[in-house]
Amino acid sequence: MRPLTPHLIDFLDAHRVGVLATVDKAAMPRQSVVYYVREEQRLLISTESKRLKARDVRRSGWASLCVLGHERPYPSAVFSGPAEILTESIGPATAAIMHRIADLPEPPEAHSDEALAAIDRVILAITVEAVTAVNYLPAANEGAAS
Repeated sequence: MRPLTPHLIDFLDAHRVGVLATVDKAAMPRQSVVYYVREEQRLLISTESKRLKARDVRRSGWASLCVLGHERPYPSAVFSGPAEILTESIGPATAAIMHRIADLPEPPEAHSDEALAAIDRVILAITVEAVTAVNYLPAANEGAAS
């Protein structure tokens, strides 16, 4: 696993939204705009278990997230690797994602796994093993493949 550089960590932590890519049953790409949080070398996304992105990850075990800056020169990078659907101990991650979505001053209280299951929430977790297509990130290209 290639660790994220400090510049890439700063970039990820400074943004909230990315374009998630998964692979559908026909081996075609499927994309979805999502909110995310970073936890060490993983990117965490809250979704419903019945969503196509969750089903794709369960089937393929892979996903990527393209994160794009929204000001010139529009920096971007693609983070990809093995992905899984988590259903246990997901309260803190879900609260952290909701904190970013709602732009609250403090994170909301974490819900129990049972409460999250009752509303069909799961966490899609990508372990970043590759960073590609890094553009306009100063010094971020160290260790990244184009």
